[in-house]
Amino acid sequence: MTGQKTVPNVFINKTHIGGCDKTMQVGKNGVLQQLLESGDNEAYEYDLIVIGGGSGGLACSKEAAMLGKKVMVLDYVVPTPKGTTWGLGGTCVNVGCIPKKLMHQTALLGTAMQDARKFGWEFNETVKHNWETMTTAVNNYIGSLNWGYRVALRDKNVNYVNSYAEFIEPHKIKATNKRKKETFHTAAKFVIATGERPRYLGIPGDKEYCITSDDLFSLPYCPGKTLVIGASYVALECGGFLAGIGLDVTVMVRSILLRGFDQDMANRAGEHMEEHGVKFIRKFVPVKVGFAFLRHVLVLQVLIAVGRDACTDKIGLDKAGVKVNPKNGKIPVNDEEQTNVPHIYAVGDILEGKWELTPVAIQAGKLLARRLYGGSTVKCDYINVPTTVFTPLEYGSCGLSEERAIELYGQDNIDVYHSLFWPLEFTVPGRDNNRCYSKIICNKLDSERVIGFHYLGPNAGEVTQGFGAAIKCGVTKEQLSTTIGIHPTCAEVFTTLEVTKRSGGDITQSGC
Repeated sequence: MTGQKTVPNVFINKTHIGGCDKTMQVGKNGVLQQLLESGDNEAYEYDLIVIGGGSGGLACSKEAAMLGKKVMVLDYVVPTPKGTTWGLGGTCVNVGCIPKKLMHQTALLGTAMQDARKFGWEFNETVKHNWETMTTAVNNYIGSLNWGYRVALRDKNVNYVNSYAEFIEPHKIKATNKRKKETFHTAAKFVIATGERPRYLGIPGDKEYCITSDDLFSLPYCPGKTLVIGASYVALECGGFLAGIGLDVTVMVRSILLRGFDQDMANRAGEHMEEHGVKFIRKFVPVKVGFAFLRHVLVLQVLIAVGRDACTDKIGLDKAGVKVNPKNGKIPVNDEEQTNVPHIYAVGDILEGKWELTPVAIQAGKLLARRLYGGSTVKCDYINVPTTVFTPLEYGSCGLSEERAIELYGQDNIDVYHSLFWPLEFTVPGRDNNRCYSKIICNKLDSERVIGFHYLGPNAGEVTQGFGAAIKCGVTKEQLSTTIGIHPTCAEVFTTLEVTKRSGGDITQSGC
């Protein structure tokens, strides 16, 4: 019947596995657990229920449905203290990457108009920015994305339900819609993809008088003079574009800028912001926010951007037996995004020790569905993930920070090649001379392999994405040096890096 001439001859729920080696293999790659549960799937309403309709959850649900599974997605946005809510798609689309990048572009256009006069463009009228026009246009585009996601789920036969989900049993959830109507659903497997929300300060007046990034992008009025509390990438990005459209912006910093990022690069990004009018208050934290304080300092808006908290504390994970880090609400998983409960998985920002980035969540969600239902064994690779902080002068990175590289390999075993540069586009307007900066960190013990890539300059995302692929392939300093650069570009600086930090040589650039 099987063509197998050896024993044992193993079957599970009528599916032939093979002999001892094959049985051990399916035990290691997770297929065994699926086969053991497959006989019980008929007792459940769904093959898979995904809790959370953000980037990771949508990617996983659509992939699973395309592989022939019956899938439900539940997504519900709890309104902010100011009453702000939004549609399907999660943080990135509604109150994160998309509106942030569009408002950053708004600020860049303001700078471009200033530059334009130096390039010969003549216009005499006063140029001013209209907040309402911008937010209307941005949110109209976001609305089209929300609709597109709903259509995509429908086309793939994924049942989307706009309800708040919480476990009441390991295989059963309760779904509550905005009218408080409750329904109950069961599934063989679950994926938790609930994401994170901005953290408040826990001081008097924070929720009454302050907003977060969840409110900013659809704020119906211009925020005016703004105090940004925090030094996270969200704080610097928002403070940067608000200043870029002409607002008076102050950033209150408790300790360091961009914790977790390369501090040399973070400080350079912050210095550029200060040179362009953003004020910094350092080594301070607020203890109370009230009307009298706001009137005294003449601040019209306080934006809190001190980090984000995982949305895991009110979804009944205790009833399902899922372990959570009590300190931060993050969920520990293995290298296949599996929690301590075999049939419950998690993807995205809620994972312990993983990147909080949209493309990571999408990749992890797709690959998880393919492993669960498509026979794949490919896992999400969380190493050397490229990313960009959209500060006024953008910062792109991939791999290790300088601090982390020294910690792992030792100061004597790394070389840091670096250079300042002046983009050609900045020369005619005469701005930001030698303020852009590039550096690579190389492992001397491994053929000077590039283990850290850092770029501060225009179009950082576009530059970093390409080099991210090279680093994934194990690029070395010699390979970069023998690559012919495209002239005149900013990215070509990485093909001509010669000065190391250890040498103390001059890194300023003049001319092309």
